[in-house]
Amino acid sequence: MRYRTLGGTGIEVSVHCLGTMMFGAVGNPDHEDSARIIHAALDQGINFVDTADMYSAGESEEIVGKALKGRRDDVVLATKVHFQMGEGRNRSGNSRRWIIKEVEESLRRLDTDWIDLYQVHRPDYDTDIEETLSVLTDLVSQGKIRAFGCSTFPAEDIVEAYHVAERRGLGKFRTEQPPYSLMARGIERSVLPTCRRLGMGVLTWSPLASGFLSGKIRKDQPVDLTSGRAAITPFRFDPSIPGNAAKYDAVEQLVEVADGIGCSLPELALAFVVAHPAVTSVISGPRTMDQLDGLLKGADLTLDDDTLDRIDEIVPPGTNLYHPDGAWSPVSLTDPTLRRRPPATR
Repeated sequence: MRYRTLGGTGIEVSVHCLGTMMFGAVGNPDHEDSARIIHAALDQGINFVDTADMYSAGESEEIVGKALKGRRDDVVLATKVHFQMGEGRNRSGNSRRWIIKEVEESLRRLDTDWIDLYQVHRPDYDTDIEETLSVLTDLVSQGKIRAFGCSTFPAEDIVEAYHVAERRGLGKFRTEQPPYSLMARGIERSVLPTCRRLGMGVLTWSPLASGFLSGKIRKDQPVDLTSGRAAITPFRFDPSIPGNAAKYDAVEQLVEVADGIGCSLPELALAFVVAHPAVTSVISGPRTMDQLDGLLKGADLTLDDDTLDRIDEIVPPGTNLYHPDGAWSPVSLTDPTLRRRPPATR
């Protein structure tokens, strides 16, 4: 297993990070089996585990907490806050009120005294970024978190947060967690260069494009839309949707690339992500032990320039073949009033 320093934190993390979104009701409901997968990952050299409060409504954090008993000091533990937890108002977002409450809930579920990396899961345009950075800075001072970062932030929001922190003497986002894969390369345009300039660590998610690069989704073959990732986002795999045609074509070409260098498509997908100089670690979220073994089989694989050039021909740099974050869109796109001038009045 290879290791890299996480931005300017001084913390060394494995190039492969264990994502736990599939542990709990959404994926693998068997707590003991999920714990065995976590232990197997640690035994193979992974020291970086990422979860979130909203994964299976907190169940994922509880599973991780139980699995790390006796091994907590050896693990860099990351979790996230932002999405709605439970019913009622003021139970989501990036406000001081909510973060102070929810960090305590995450600490309880994880059964730990501290969180190594606490991440803001998405931007919140109803909350001043200074408020968010201020409370996160306080949590570092209190020893409840060691560092903090953001997830799926546009480059302009990352830059704004950096300058607000500079002006106000607050702690900075040390990391960004964006979606990145062979099929979703949009962050190469501005997010990754911005993170590199600011010295931020980058831990990427969805390297298999929500299962599209698992090797099981092939052109002209029936797709089971009732299980796995396909059941969560079936529209991404439905071959009857015209926009999916480019993805199916790309898969066939990428399989040829993988075959040419003697690896599997998932191995190629993960090796591609960690080849980018701005990327620190790639998050993989297995549901079963077999999936974990398949993901780590090519952990030491590196891609030469000829292979990367061929990939660039199939999916050009900076190109997204699909919207990589189906769970969130910027308010500038979802709120029509922000894109339309009001009718003129006399």
